[in-house]
Amino acid sequence: MQVSLYKSKVEGRARAPSSKSYTIRGLVCAALGEGRSEIVYPLISDDTNALSTVLGQVGASIQQQPDLWQVRGGSFHKPDGDLFCGDSAATLRFMTALCSLVPGRCCLTAGPSLSKRPVKPLVKALEQLGVDVSCQDELAPVVVNGGRLKGGVTEIAGNISSQFISALLFIAPLAEEGVEIRLTAPLQSKPYILMTMDCLRRFGVSVTSSPVLDNFRASRQSYRTAQYRVEGDWSSASYLLALGAVCGEVVVDNLNPQSLQGDKIILDFLRDMGALVDINDNAIRVRQSELKAIKADLSDCIDLLPTMAILAATASGVSQFIGINRARLKESNRVSALREGLTKMGVEVTEEKDRLTIVGSKVKGSAVDSRGDHRIAMALAVLGSAVGKTIINDAECVAKTFPDFWETLKSIGVKVAANE
Repeated sequence: MQVSLYKSKVEGRARAPSSKSYTIRGLVCAALGEGRSEIVYPLISDDTNALSTVLGQVGASIQQQPDLWQVRGGSFHKPDGDLFCGDSAATLRFMTALCSLVPGRCCLTAGPSLSKRPVKPLVKALEQLGVDVSCQDELAPVVVNGGRLKGGVTEIAGNISSQFISALLFIAPLAEEGVEIRLTAPLQSKPYILMTMDCLRRFGVSVTSSPVLDNFRASRQSYRTAQYRVEGDWSSASYLLALGAVCGEVVVDNLNPQSLQGDKIILDFLRDMGALVDINDNAIRVRQSELKAIKADLSDCIDLLPTMAILAATASGVSQFIGINRARLKESNRVSALREGLTKMGVEVTEEKDRLTIVGSKVKGSAVDSRGDHRIAMALAVLGSAVGKTIINDAECVAKTFPDFWETLKSIGVKVAANE
């Protein structure tokens, strides 16, 4: 799908979609609990549907209604065929660990984008816990011969993907000997680990950690059933909040100001850049103002890089973002994708290994490529709404995390037209 955006003055109210990360974590914990759990206000998207399908193939029963998923877990069986994870990295990585509990052989396969993303560090960590698991070089497909998880001590770097550590945390309480996880490199994206531990607590599981989150321990214990309510997604909301900052005024509902989500820091970044931000319970209002450049470390909020890049493009001065190297291992190489897209729109961008420098410019509309990456598409859409005459290719990729994105933009005044 190709989308055309025209210069817009936005004004209105929108609801942030439910959190993808919390929906996925809730599904995993519910599938590990004996009995029936409820996921209230789940996000329905390509990624969450991928996990739901795979969990169903190994024995979890998931009955889906629009605002309520009923999950009956605790009893896994060997799947009839391969477990296709689509392009959902969380599905592949979390299920690689969960398949250690599934009796028999599981083969996890991936879509084109996910097939390029590493899984070997997780495979090595699972091997240390006694799991019979292998992958093709560094990548999917992954084969797990499960049914018995011995446990013990495992080591893994914390600066590749927090999803690897979360995957180990999910299965740690079910290991025969318990599990200790030692990080050999400092943890990045710490908020995602805190979210995982919070979800575990809600399902009755206790994990202890060191103060700096470089060591985790879980004794043998059972998951309880729970009613798990999913809060709004700060990552997806960042595009709507940015729209208010560059195109008018927007109120975004369904956001928890006390959330553990790392991308909540977008509020601080917007204020630092000069945007007008107001908080009223779970509603955030952002109004347009003259933006100024910012320097920020995105190590713990790497998914905000596309949003921050387009804000920097419209701001006065030179912005710098560090801690961005891991963004190269997402659905696309987001660092180079942003440099390419912003350069086409007249913005001066310098790309280094772990730094992106953006000179606030007079931005112009252009035809840009999302590279099939939902976050690149949504960020460039915000910039296109501010300057007009912008065309985004592969725009359907937003369905990965925010299926209603284009309709939501229309509802608050963005002039957008889609061509299949």
